[in-house]
Amino acid sequence: MLKPKNVEDYFASGAPQAKQMKCLRGIVNTFPFDETVKWAFPVYTISGKNIIGLGGFKAYAGIWFFQGCYLTDGANRLVNAQEGKTHAMRQWRFQSVEEIKENEDLIKVYIQEAIDNHRAGKEFKPVKKRPKPLIIPPELKVIFDTDNALKESFEAHSLTNRRDFTEYISTAKRESTRQTRLEKIIPMIQNGIGLNDKYKK
Repeated sequence: MLKPKNVEDYFASGAPQAKQMKCLRGIVNTFPFDETVKWAFPVYTISGKNIIGLGGFKAYAGIWFFQGCYLTDGANRLVNAQEGKTHAMRQWRFQSVEEIKENEDLIKVYIQEAIDNHRAGKEFKPVKKRPKPLIIPPELKVIFDTDNALKESFEAHSLTNRRDFTEYISTAKRESTRQTRLEKIIPMIQNGIGLNDKYKK
């Protein structure tokens, strides 16, 4: 299925659970949303902010609430599709058109609360984790203390490359292995080559 450019394209392309999706779309479009397509699914926004999304899959059709963690969910209908990974988004799944029609009034309550929360500025913002400090192994530090050019070459590498080099040395348990690895990475550091560059191509 080609990636749809708009919602009409989405339904014209043989979208899964089309009847359920059209039923949900009819409910969502009673609210003042801008309708668009993102990630190949219908998405409904206000002032450019994602509020609601619709998705049709093999076993069900669903309505997504992008900031669903702030919904009261008094009827206990929402699920977190990826527990531990998805923090704010919640979804409500439907198995049939009849189920959607039976819950139409409740769906509208949830949508209105999502809109009210948006207007109130309720938005989940994940806390950025502090990057772990870069620890230079003693063997490498000794060389840097006597070879300033090598140290400068090391510092010119990306943080990812520097982490790869330091962990490559520090994870070796035997002293002989650490020395062998040290001899391997020194020319790589000097020539601007990352330890794992060959796997990134």
